[in-house]
Amino acid sequence: MTSATHRSAEEIGRTARGPRPLPPLGEQRAAADLSHVDTELGNGLRVLAVRKATVPMVEARLWIPFAGDDALHPATAEVLAETILTGTGRRNRIEIDAELALIGGDIGAGVDPERLVLTGSALADKLPTFLDVFGDVLTGATYADEEIAREKERLVERIAVSRTQPRTIAREALQKHRYGDHPATREVPRAEDVAVVTPEQVRALHQASVLPRGSVMVLVGDLDPAGVIGELEKVLGGWASDRSAVRLPPLPDLTGPDVLLVPRAGAVQSQIRLSAQTVPRTDPGYAALQLANLAFGGYFSSRLVENIRENKGYTYSAHSGFEFTDGTAVVNVDADTATDATAPALLETRYELGRLGQVPPSGDELESVRQYAIGSLLTSTSSQAGLAGQVLALASTGLGLEWLNEHPARVAAVTADDVAEAALKYFAPKRFTGVVVGDAAVLERKLHALGDVVVGEPA
Repeated sequence: MTSATHRSAEEIGRTARGPRPLPPLGEQRAAADLSHVDTELGNGLRVLAVRKATVPMVEARLWIPFAGDDALHPATAEVLAETILTGTGRRNRIEIDAELALIGGDIGAGVDPERLVLTGSALADKLPTFLDVFGDVLTGATYADEEIAREKERLVERIAVSRTQPRTIAREALQKHRYGDHPATREVPRAEDVAVVTPEQVRALHQASVLPRGSVMVLVGDLDPAGVIGELEKVLGGWASDRSAVRLPPLPDLTGPDVLLVPRAGAVQSQIRLSAQTVPRTDPGYAALQLANLAFGGYFSSRLVENIRENKGYTYSAHSGFEFTDGTAVVNVDADTATDATAPALLETRYELGRLGQVPPSGDELESVRQYAIGSLLTSTSSQAGLAGQVLALASTGLGLEWLNEHPARVAAVTADDVAEAALKYFAPKRFTGVVVGDAAVLERKLHALGDVVVGEPA
């Protein structure tokens, strides 16, 4: 039984004269001025080594442009990522795992149409051993026939499951609607393609595309930034090529306002995915655009969340955010709704897009998103892993640690007029294209009534 002296959160937050005022926000702090080196090795690999000695660990990230036009490239790349750590000329799978375990380390790999990424970490005093294993994988991966066969079987099963998921179906539909047959759309390979990939094809892809020139490596942790460069030169000296890693062809700019209804017969839930062209982090107007996005749908207290989640209950989750691809940027709006709430949710989403430009954030709303933007950036870079991820995302587009250090000041300098201009320029409803995946038998007439909706092929 609750005690008579128990007070609820609402009671605690109020006085006899009304709600308790929130304490003032603390003074804004810039990102730490971290000791670092940003250089290029003799093999063309860009390296950013950053000292952040919060714990005796080192985080490693390697980003390799990994595009390809061949029809089997997505499947071959996926098999490569699954098997690159299964053995080298010097170590088999068990020896790699055991050696990493002894130094408190790990290495993982992942791939998408744009890049192959290797991530890892280890105890700082065991960094030379970690780098030796890392370099061995890059230069000596053998892709044994039995390892390829085993990982292919697992991959086929995972892909089959993934392709039944509504989020995967919606993402693939959005990519095809936005970019047609561009290689960027091939995010999930077909299971039948994976099944026919051979070890020889995987080895050939490694030889042709796992290249240092044009790639970026980030090391963050309890390390000497200058000293680690010499270690890398020794460990990666054999990783070399006259060719550069393969980047994606430029993406076409998005144009609105058509939305494609992708029929999914009998679906009880719909996926709304909208997208519009914006500007990348390198653009002087990015900070204002970032605040406009936060106000619209970029965090839980945004207008979109308040409208279609809190007030109307159309969705459990609504969100907007940026997607960066090789120097370009779009803003995406995502919401999953019950079928009967789909048309009203789309209507209200477009309403909030239009309202952002006509009634842009100012006063308390602007200060709220400003503090969230600065605070979330500082929080995300407070750990070694978070900082490594942020630095890698910047470095892959040609930026460095300086951008990270200077961005809080840019956000702090954004005015209400700057946000109003960004909202009007980039969030106009007519600029957004996208897809709605759902039961067309129920949705078609309702969505047609909203305008700019066409029916496509079934999912």
